[in-house]
Amino acid sequence: MIEKFVKRLFSSGKEGTKAEAKVVSSAHYNEFEIRAAPVKDSNGWRVTGTVVKEIDGTLKEHHFVRADACPDVESAAALTLRKARQLIDEQGDRIFD
Repeated sequence: MIEKFVKRLFSSGKEGTKAEAKVVSSAHYNEFEIRAAPVKDSNGWRVTGTVVKEIDGTLKEHHFVRADACPDVESAAALTLRKARQLIDEQGDRIFD
């Protein structure tokens, strides 16, 4: 079910495509960069983002999509940054495994 949602979210030609996922806000946290790119869907703005870190000269990225939705893009971006910080605190570099 989640796989189907993610495929639909990032498939071309539909609302909420990857092309529409523009970085709205970014922040540095510990040694990570967080890029918030909320996506518009039928419930509002979906919490979506990327956590990035350079490890041993290689840029690692972890994309995430949460079930959380917000009524406006600004609050979705703020929630994305908060959720990413929580993810980093819980998993650290393991996020890229």
